[in-house]
Amino acid sequence: MAETFGAVDVGTNSLHLVVARTTQGERFEVLTREKEMVRLGQGSREMKHMSDEAMDRAVLALARFRAIAESFDAPLRAVATSAVREAENRKDFLRRALKEANVEVEVVSGVEEARLIYLGVLQGLEIYDTRVLLCDIGGGSTELLIGESGKTLSSTSLKLGSLRLTNRFFADSGLHPSAVESCRRYIAARLASFDRAVDEHPPETVIGSSGTIEQVCRLSHGLQGREPMRTLNAATVSREQVDEVVAALIRARHDGTTGQLSGLDPKRSDIVLGGTLVLEGVMERFHLRQLTISEYALREGIFLDTIQRRQGSSTDHLRDVAMRSVMDLQAGCDDDPAHSQHVASLALQLWDETADIHGGDDSTRTLLEAGALLANVGLAISHSKHHQHSYYLIRNSDRLVGFSDHEIELIAQVARYHRKSAPKSTHCEWAALEHSDRQRVLLAASVLRVAIGLDRSHRGLIKSLNVKDNGEKLQIFTRPKKKGSNVELERWSGQQRARLLSEVLQRDIEVIVG
Repeated sequence: MAETFGAVDVGTNSLHLVVARTTQGERFEVLTREKEMVRLGQGSREMKHMSDEAMDRAVLALARFRAIAESFDAPLRAVATSAVREAENRKDFLRRALKEANVEVEVVSGVEEARLIYLGVLQGLEIYDTRVLLCDIGGGSTELLIGESGKTLSSTSLKLGSLRLTNRFFADSGLHPSAVESCRRYIAARLASFDRAVDEHPPETVIGSSGTIEQVCRLSHGLQGREPMRTLNAATVSREQVDEVVAALIRARHDGTTGQLSGLDPKRSDIVLGGTLVLEGVMERFHLRQLTISEYALREGIFLDTIQRRQGSSTDHLRDVAMRSVMDLQAGCDDDPAHSQHVASLALQLWDETADIHGGDDSTRTLLEAGALLANVGLAISHSKHHQHSYYLIRNSDRLVGFSDHEIELIAQVARYHRKSAPKSTHCEWAALEHSDRQRVLLAASVLRVAIGLDRSHRGLIKSLNVKDNGEKLQIFTRPKKKGSNVELERWSGQQRARLLSEVLQRDIEVIVG
């Protein structure tokens, strides 16, 4: 049965809406598109603060987008990128969006943004079996990804965006003689971090998917006196065209005639140079002669990701993406992954056995699983306070995809509270959570603590468990892997670590072998 959804890309420069209807498989038919330029990242050189005026514009746009989606009876999913992700006052914006526009905005990490863009691009071009280098130049960041057969081989998010670079190098109406070269050096230094990925996974083709790249194509056609193209999807842009556009933009900026360039969107006239220099830098750095444009990008990726979350078989695929990234981070940091995997198995068994008591949802179960698998990654730094190190590594890793930024925070806190002190109001990250999220973290962490105790020897001696509950006392019956094995240490340790779970479930807890 066909379903209709709305997807919103809350970008640094613009907000984009697409409302579409599912067709066969994971294909979809676009019903309407809308775009509003709001400049969320305007005015702040390092994009650490969104102004009240910018938030006003964005919230009004979200309210309009919601009304459009409602006219199609389409639920709306909104995803925010660089400007919101980096802003110190992002929670103010998220609260306003929910209160004033009735839109819950989800903040994603840079690498998750890249994955969603790739997902969208795959719908617009026949490139599934091709190894591609994807470049998306936004207002606040540039996402680079190498992918093949729908899988991400490498990706990064760099703080190189058209609006960000304009704020930093081209804030004045004129053009300082050294500004362009300074900007080029700045871009090259940051692109260098992706050299190794390109060397290890040489791309067969290059895809560009952003308003900046589309604008460069239109400007090139205008400079050549050609008619505007009706659609830019699958159009190509050569290195020579990019060089020509850069030269024209620099001349026009010197002369104060940028707004007169044929093919230029007037709303982009003040920021187009910064974004075009990023494209120039990408093509020069990675020796690219040509790229192909995709008009499908983040918003279409959000739409497809939403379909995958709602459809059973595809949800398995989404889960695979997320859990692969968890295992990838674990592999690089955990020196005893077998222990962590066994603990995760026991934690999920205990969760499922007590589901009728705690009533936790599947999303919290996923947070528990990820938190269990990553609880010990902090050991890569030090055993002392390794739970705190685990929080830091999870929160700041660029490897976790398939999760929102908010979900990564919750996973990090589950790992943080797998040992030592229970959460306290003096812990700033804990205090920053909404009450409902505190309850989710507390529940998952309390289950995880018991599961860790049940593998105290790190030998996987406890095979499985089940529970009996009489409303006042919860008995956890553990079954050894080998009959007659001495698992007293595991039983004792599980009992010792059950205090927090006892408080959460409001029951006495007894751990029993048998």
